[in-house]
Amino acid sequence: MKIGLIGTGRIGAFHATTLQSVPGVTGLVVADLDPVRAAALADTLGVRAAPGIEEMYADGLDGVVITAATSAHATLIHQALDAGVPVFCEKPVALDVPGTVGVVERARAGTVPVQIGFQRRFDAGYRAAREALHSGALGWLHTLRACTSDRTPPPAGYIPTSGGLFRDCSIHDFDILRWLTGREVVSVYAQGSNRGASFFADGDDVDTCAALLRFDDDTLATVTATRYNGAGHDVRLEVCGSEGARFVGLDDRAPLPSAEAELSWRRAADPYATFMERFHDAYVTELGVFTEVAAGRRPSPCSPAEALEALYVAEACERSRRTGQPVAVADVRASAGGAVPGA
Repeated sequence: MKIGLIGTGRIGAFHATTLQSVPGVTGLVVADLDPVRAAALADTLGVRAAPGIEEMYADGLDGVVITAATSAHATLIHQALDAGVPVFCEKPVALDVPGTVGVVERARAGTVPVQIGFQRRFDAGYRAAREALHSGALGWLHTLRACTSDRTPPPAGYIPTSGGLFRDCSIHDFDILRWLTGREVVSVYAQGSNRGASFFADGDDVDTCAALLRFDDDTLATVTATRYNGAGHDVRLEVCGSEGARFVGLDDRAPLPSAEAELSWRRAADPYATFMERFHDAYVTELGVFTEVAAGRRPSPCSPAEALEALYVAEACERSRRTGQPVAVADVRASAGGAVPGA
């Protein structure tokens, strides 16, 4: 199986290295708008760098992995579908709802599979919590508490292209909460703040946010995120039911130093610094699954339509942050033309 990879930045280089170890991948071709960067990665890995994207497709690909800038995702997905090549694309599908809807409609109209990269679906902890919930071991669900906290902020130049903290960061939590519960978010109330670098406010964004979500079965969830978590990169989920609970992300590298003196040992010696460290194994599993999708052995585990649903929640949170009022997700969906959930 020959795989193409578009975008050779940090996550692209990580995915390229991972793909070389995936069973069944016999060839890898990389491309980037910066051909020098693509060539440098190709030299490091001992693979071929295509001079351009069209030339890459001319190699006869069995699948393509998109890790380019977010602003290019939708265009690159359409290009892969034009070429009839199964595609994996890092989230988000696009920076806005219309661009995402366009990809959803195109993917639904054809037979070429598209997988969107929400890697938490492949994390062992999240999967175990989902199994416990659906087995009935937790009873009925009453509260979910999710957090995504970066250790250090991204570069200033990234913020204007990121889509904002809810769309760029918390969207992972919105997706995993829908996936884990099997329920839909009906309303949100969100707030944001800026106490860090001025470039967040300058980019019309926030560096910290909190949202209260209500699901269609009346379950409540809180979702928080920040770009400034000095203790380390912290991603966790609490799944609390009437008969039990599961806590995701409490391993030996979780940055959770205890304030109780007798628990001073609860201080990770090597806390996670980045999302790639925290979800390394999940990313590896995710790309292995994509090769099965590309080979036609299984359906896409995360379609563009599912990614759109998470984006609707993120859009609702952004509207709520700006207006200071609760927002119904149905209103966001209606303003986008009424696109509905689907595979």
